[in-house]
This record gives sequence, structure tokens and C-alpha cells, in this order.
Amino acid sequence: MAEHNRKRQTEDTVERQRDIQQEIGERDHQHSGGKGGAMQAGARLYPIPPLPKQHQKKPGSEADLDPEPMYDAPFYKGSEKLKDKVAIVTGGDSGIGRSVAILFAREGADVVVSYLAEDEDAKETLRMVEREGRRCMLSRGNIQDPDYCKALVSKTVANFGHLDILVNNAGFQVHSKTIEDLSFEHFDETIKTNLYGLFNLTKAAVPHMEQGSSIINTGSVVGLRGSPGLLDYGITKGGIHAFTKSLAANLISRGIRVNAVAPGPVWTPLNPSDRDADEIAQFGGSVPMKRPAQPEEIAPAYVFLASPHCSSYITGEVLPVVGG
Repeated sequence: MAEHNRKRQTEDTVERQRDIQQEIGERDHQHSGGKGGAMQAGARLYPIPPLPKQHQKKPGSEADLDPEPMYDAPFYKGSEKLKDKVAIVTGGDSGIGRSVAILFAREGADVVVSYLAEDEDAKETLRMVEREGRRCMLSRGNIQDPDYCKALVSKTVANFGHLDILVNNAGFQVHSKTIEDLSFEHFDETIKTNLYGLFNLTKAAVPHMEQGSSIINTGSVVGLRGSPGLLDYGITKGGIHAFTKSLAANLISRGIRVNAVAPGPVWTPLNPSDRDADEIAQFGGSVPMKRPAQPEEIAPAYVFLASPHCSSYITGEVLPVVGG
């Protein structure tokens, strides 16, 4: 009798477990059928994969992206967090840089936008900054050139009187599937843009920055976790994180804070001008939120780190904004 009861108990247990298994399987199927399970926690809905297949030639054009990146943050209300500050934003013609420039202006800053060659995109950033009621200056040039960086800083100070915020945001990225495919020229271009460029401009800017100023570098989730197809880019982003912490320690006695933002996948021209069209269709779908960020979701982190009202006790930090 006891043996019969034990057998019955095991059969009941198996039946319960199978019922649970079936219930979860049905729920999983229901979840997988709804918009990929992408998380929408913002003030408006953001695009989710699959995205339209597309590929662009470097350096990429924001005006030609489909869908257009969402950068203007219409529900973000300024409160003079950066009133009368002057900021340089590299790569400010498009993507994260454009959105940062707009929100800086909305918070009361004048903005100098440095960019490589994308005149049409840069003019749109200029228009958007001026629409916020602040001054904007465009500067076309290559941050790999230390002479350009010196001239950019000198012109900024000459035109606006001072320099309070430096955002080192410009970058170069192209995937290579194997280390054999990563040529010296490719590696060199990435290093010179992402590390030399950042160093050149920071070195030129620091002598003009006073106590209370802020430097913000754009790192990457790739610098935190690595990526098999971005060996060179990963080196530079990890280096930017280390440089951020080292420079913060170097400048702390001068009252200049140095921090970094490490974004995950963001819908900007950087990636469609890197990966092939099929890969772009699923861009951002592998993160827990199951979609890429839009620039306006990243830019407030730069406002936070730039503002002495928000982050006066923060330096040497890398802030991940990676979608979970």
C-alpha cells in the first residue's frame, strides 16, 4: 500500500510539473508573438527590429537614415542646468552628438559642433541649436590633426569668451570578422580617430578650462564587454574608459571633472555605415530591451555629467547606458 502511494505521488508530481511546463510554454509563445518583447519605457514609442535594410558609405548621413533617428527629445524640459556655459561637441553633426548639442542648448549652453565632412547633417544641428535660442558655431575638420584641435579651441574661446564643457564623441567603427581581416590601415585609422583625436582635443582644451568645467568622453559597451568583430574599436573604447579615470585623477586638483558615457547600440549613422544591410535589420535586437536606443535616450546622461548642479561629486566614472 505504501509503495502504491509513493508511486501515485510521483505520478502526481510529474503531472503537475508537466502542467507547469505546458503553461509556461503557452505563455512564452504568446510573448514571442508581440512586437518582439521590446521594452518601451520612454515618453514616446521607439522603433524596434526588424529595421529597414540599409547600408551607407562612411562617414554616414543622418538625413538618409530610415527611420530618422529620434534626437530632439520633445518631452525634455530644460531648467538652466548649463546656463551660459560654452561646450564643444565632436561628432555633433549627427547621432548622439546632435542630440547632446540640442539638449545642452535647451539647458542654456552655447555649442560648438565639430564634424568631419557631413555638411548637411551639421547644418541641421545648427538649426536645431539656434531654435533653442542659443548660439552655435560649426567647425569642419579632422580631430586626428592636433593643429586643427588647437585652432578649434582657440576659435571657440575667441568667439564665446570661454570653454566650460568638452564632449569627445567623434569616433570611427568598422567590423572585421577575423583578426586576419583587420588590416594595419584599418587598425591605424580607428586608433588615430578614437584615441589620438580624443587626446589631441583634450590636450588643447584643458589649459582653457577652469574650476567647475567638465569633460565627457563617449565610451561604449564594447569597451566594457568586448565584441568579436570589433577588436580595434574595443581597444579604443576600453582605452577611453581608462583614460577617463586617469585624467579625472590628474585634473581633480584643478576642479575639472572627467567622466564617460558607455552606450549600447544606438540608432545613428555609425552602424549603418559599418555593417551590411541584413545585419542592420536586426540591429539592437540582442540587448535585453530588444531594440536600439535612440539618441535622445542617451543625451540626458551627458547633461547630467556636464551640469555642476547634478554631478558635482562625480568624476572618473563610466556610466553605462546599454539597454539592460
